[in-house]
Amino acid sequence: MLDSPHGQLRVAVVGTGLIGGSILLRLHEAGLDVAGWDPDGSTRASGRERGVPFPDDLGEAVRDRDLLFLCGPLPSLPDTLLTVAKHAGDGCVITDVGSTKGAVAAFAVAHGLTDRFVPGHPMAGTERSGITAAVPALFEGAAWVLCPAPEGIRPFRMLSGLVVDVFAARVVPMSPEVHDSVVALSSHIPHLLAGSLAGAVAGSEVSDAVLGLAAGSFRDGTRVAGTPARRTADMLFDNRGQVMRQLGQVRAFLDGLASALRGQDSDALVALFQRARDLRTALLDRDLLAHRREFPAGGDHRAEMAYLLELGAAGGYLTGCRPDAERVGYTGHRPTTADAA
Repeated sequence: MLDSPHGQLRVAVVGTGLIGGSILLRLHEAGLDVAGWDPDGSTRASGRERGVPFPDDLGEAVRDRDLLFLCGPLPSLPDTLLTVAKHAGDGCVITDVGSTKGAVAAFAVAHGLTDRFVPGHPMAGTERSGITAAVPALFEGAAWVLCPAPEGIRPFRMLSGLVVDVFAARVVPMSPEVHDSVVALSSHIPHLLAGSLAGAVAGSEVSDAVLGLAAGSFRDGTRVAGTPARRTADMLFDNRGQVMRQLGQVRAFLDGLASALRGQDSDALVALFQRARDLRTALLDRDLLAHRREFPAGGDHRAEMAYLLELGAAGGYLTGCRPDAERVGYTGHRPTTADAA
């Protein structure tokens, strides 16, 4: 997985904040030939202090590389994708780490880049930002979404092996549309809820007293409110349609809680919270079964694509991808509550 036609895999990371910096440092720690680039000169200098090549010129950073990670802000991704695609060779695989996938995937289709661009989203992070917050082990055990396309199945296989072998993450194959629908509920709306709670307290006449009594539930419930505000706003705007649609479900449930409380309906309130508790328990105690699937390395990839997309949509993931000249083998894990594959 770590070889290229030129010998060892050559990688560049464009944009080295928390996520990009963590990717860069892990690749460097693993001994790969990796270079970084960031539009901020002080960030480039900080990277060089860590022993990583950081050219001042973007073209120099990405030229002759086998793999590029695009890790800049969401609004910059389309232009950056076009720029690096021009500087990198035709055989260079490109992926991103943005928290929404629909817009950048459609952009890649429109510009004929789906044979080399694999949309990606590592589901890891903290409320901190910048390369000084980067942690090489950030992705260990985390879900890392990759969006395969039939014409880009070989780059998907290469990236899957790298994500598992180098970052110790779990690959979740998904279509861009399913990804954006899922993260609206799993990631984006939690930012709205955390911001709402923290913002309400900030405007309260008892805010200082709240901070004095705040324990684990308040800290956990508002953790992501510490994310840089511009980053949160970019994420929400980029997935606005899905967020607004899924927010309706959250409002309806919250209205149910409020109605039961207002009407002093203890049974209804308990039933709603039990439903929520069951979901939380399922999150912490999911039972998955491992399996092995193989597909032809060449030819028609429809069966392979169907397997991958169904696995991710069912809540499963990959912990292995081993292609050779004839076959590609996947090690998958599927929830026992899902229908058999």
